[in-house]
Amino acid sequence: MTELARQAASGFDAEGGSGGQRVLDMLIGLLDLEKIEENIFRGVSPPQSPTRVFGGQVAGQALVAAGRTVPSERGVHSLHAYFIRPGDPSVPIIYEVDRIRDGRSFTTRRVVAIQHGKAIFSLSASFQVEESGVEHAEPMPDVPDPESLPTLAERAVGYEDALALRAQPAPIDIRYVNDPPWVTRKTGERPARNQVWMRADGTLPDDRLLHVCVLTYASDLTLLDSTLARHGVYWDLDKVLGASLDHALWFHRPFRADEWFLYDSDSPTASNARALATGQLFARDGTRIATVVQEGLIRVL
Repeated sequence: MTELARQAASGFDAEGGSGGQRVLDMLIGLLDLEKIEENIFRGVSPPQSPTRVFGGQVAGQALVAAGRTVPSERGVHSLHAYFIRPGDPSVPIIYEVDRIRDGRSFTTRRVVAIQHGKAIFSLSASFQVEESGVEHAEPMPDVPDPESLPTLAERAVGYEDALALRAQPAPIDIRYVNDPPWVTRKTGERPARNQVWMRADGTLPDDRLLHVCVLTYASDLTLLDSTLARHGVYWDLDKVLGASLDHALWFHRPFRADEWFLYDSDSPTASNARALATGQLFARDGTRIATVVQEGLIRVL
């Protein structure tokens, strides 16, 4: 285990509710995988994890494993992942990388995450050299500046018991543009979209792969909120069982994950205990930086 990972395994122990650099360093530690053999890496989970490993963590760690087998001049442009089994946060996760292809422009990797001898997660990622070409993008929605919005801890006032995990110090600063689903379930609003500003709550090193992996981690935090808000329910307040089933990300342009980015998501359809959610991510200057699609299991008991 690397020293950063060892520190991460001791937990997100920053004081107060805002996170900050100390907590962000713990996330950096979680993404600092230990290489135990060629194409084989090991990762850990923080001790205060819930009963299963957070999906964004295993996705971010798997992308780190893939990226460490690819030349640094090739940036990841897409990933497609399946969550196969719940991860056990009490034991390490082994990541096995398959070097599918190394072409002149594109590199493809497949990663399988293993615990207790079984696959819990699989990821395919594609990397590309920088090239010029056609350029266009849809504009960013008109939203308030993040500094004008309440913090997540402020949004959780009055819901501390039910939202205990969300009220804890976290490595990602989240500012809801619209009311979060634990509020709208009470007010009767049923918004079709969920919009949040996000950023790593501190400063990240100048490592392009790390910024992409931190955004991958963050992309799983609020995406299904748009699904829950439509039906007036929320994980911690209602009898709702849910889990990420698959997750896809496309990275369009360079960005820094420690600078504010807008995460604009909606849920176009839900059926058969599954809900589809899509998200568009924009840098603060309006640049479209990424697109995400996820299908989640949603069971209202």
